[in-house]
Amino acid sequence: MRLNVAVQMDPIERISIRGDSTFALLLEAQKRGHAIAYYTPDRLALLGAKVVANVQPLKVRDQQGDHFTLGEARRTELTEFDVVLLRQDPPFDLAYITTTHLLERIQPGTLVVNDPSAVRNAPEKMFVMEFPELMPPTLITRDLAEIKAFRADHGDIVMKPLYGKGGEAVFRLAKEDLNFGSLYDLFTVTFREQWVVQKFLPNMVRGGIPKETELTAREREICERIGPALRERELLFVGIDVIDGYLTEINVTSPTGIRAVKNLGGPDVAAMIWDKIEAKRK
Repeated sequence: MRLNVAVQMDPIERISIRGDSTFALLLEAQKRGHAIAYYTPDRLALLGAKVVANVQPLKVRDQQGDHFTLGEARRTELTEFDVVLLRQDPPFDLAYITTTHLLERIQPGTLVVNDPSAVRNAPEKMFVMEFPELMPPTLITRDLAEIKAFRADHGDIVMKPLYGKGGEAVFRLAKEDLNFGSLYDLFTVTFREQWVVQKFLPNMVRGGIPKETELTAREREICERIGPALRERELLFVGIDVIDGYLTEINVTSPTGIRAVKNLGGPDVAAMIWDKIEAKRK
């Protein structure tokens, strides 16, 4: 079957295709003969009951620096598409949330992946709190007394923004760290919402290199436990963060890793996702 597909993503000229999962999905869609149109979130509009965007036909090729060709822009109602891929990267801010409200209006006639209402209601560091038995000790707050009590119980802790991304502004604090007061003050003036305080676990550094591994029994248990909740929310493509056997995040906004998995000899996740999308459209 040939599908008419639109992708809502960050500017395509800026992506690094070597590890970009959105690009992997587009390559697979094109391989299957689906028509692809491209737009960035700023081109999205709501006119009365109509959700429209200035979209451009898109062709992709696996050549860094020469990886796409765009056709002429055309103002189009998004209900003309069979599928919309919601693939812009975080931050998960009010601009992101607004796009989910707009895309929600084109359902169910158009399949949006991931489901925009589920994306809006399942931010990575909040949704995961539905599974406390799988997580390290975790506190979400901005209350100083709560943080001090948590720190007294668990010693070394990590503090990070509730809606952060990519390992940004993640701080480890040792039990007797004298920087705690200054860091608390910094978070207080920087973030209006609560933030995440978590027992420190040995962690990979930001920018780490993926390598081949086998899933442990604990990691398989985590997948089995959270699977029903993901299916219930129509979250088709999700990534999880697991550190030392503990679930720390469920990533739903713009999960990645597709190309790395395939390069390491794992399954073709892009093909698996399109199999599911095509089955849903049937």
